[in-house]
Amino acid sequence: MSDDSNPHPSPAASASPSEQEKTARWERETLEKLVFANLSEQRAKRRWSIFFRSCFLILFLFVVFRMYDWEGGEFQEGGRHTATISIDGLIESDGAGAAAIVLPALNRAFSDDNAAGIILRINSPGGSPVQAGIISDEIRRLKKLHPKKKLYVVVDEMCASAGYYVAVTADRIYVDKASVVGSIGVLMDSFGFTGIMEKVGVERRMVTAGEHKGILDPYSPMSAKDKAFAQNMVNEIHQQFIEAVRQGRGKRLHETPDMFSGLFWSGNKAIELGLADGLGTVESVARDVFKAEDLIDYTQHEDFSDRLLKRFGAAFGASMNKNMRAESRLRLH
Repeated sequence: MSDDSNPHPSPAASASPSEQEKTARWERETLEKLVFANLSEQRAKRRWSIFFRSCFLILFLFVVFRMYDWEGGEFQEGGRHTATISIDGLIESDGAGAAAIVLPALNRAFSDDNAAGIILRINSPGGSPVQAGIISDEIRRLKKLHPKKKLYVVVDEMCASAGYYVAVTADRIYVDKASVVGSIGVLMDSFGFTGIMEKVGVERRMVTAGEHKGILDPYSPMSAKDKAFAQNMVNEIHQQFIEAVRQGRGKRLHETPDMFSGLFWSGNKAIELGLADGLGTVESVARDVFKAEDLIDYTQHEDFSDRLLKRFGAAFGASMNKNMRAESRLRLH
């Protein structure tokens, strides 16, 4: 009879030394795995926590950015000052020179009693006659509404075509001696691919309802009748441009045979022709003419989200569409 007090020894106790080592190693490895798994889980939770906090912070800053008035550039309440508005680049519906961008700035500047006068700084090679016409009409309306407040244009590098269409509504136009001014003309351009298509054996298949629905289609021949129609329309808009220049400049204008031919001139020559009034900069006009050296920029700028959308979405799609379709556009260039 055995006097062993443990009739059922544990497997570990009855196992051989090698088996005990394996069991101990397995337990150690399992424990290590559990510890590392717990650490990994904690790190993942911290990462997700940081991620969500960052997202919340970005969202919060975005909301604050949208709520804050960033549209007016340096626009702020102040004492007597000169209001400045800039048109930089093409005057077109989706650019910085669009009427939707310029008009709110004009209204703010004209309605501010502290603004001694308004300087419209223009640096534009041209653009849409429609957008230029909308801006010009609004300037005339505001000038009638605020007859004591003057608006002067200061030309930077260039003030041509649609840019000059807008400029002639000003009370005065100041230029640099080397500025490019004028180009009083209208342009409608497109491309014709019919010759290449014939050479490579490509047939244009277009079905239209309306005799002239396919006018100016770059893949179809242009008839004399269609060309005459387009020319008449361009001439009509050109005449509108000429009348706007004559109305805006009045007796200051010294007309020459080539003044409305689409040619352009230096700032000095523009003064001589009566297309401009004198030499000046934004700073010199504010200081010497308005006697209000302090400048406040009323230019309306696109907000951050709009710029992102245009850069990564709408602008890309519009550019691709424009390149692929090669459509005709009417421009003051």
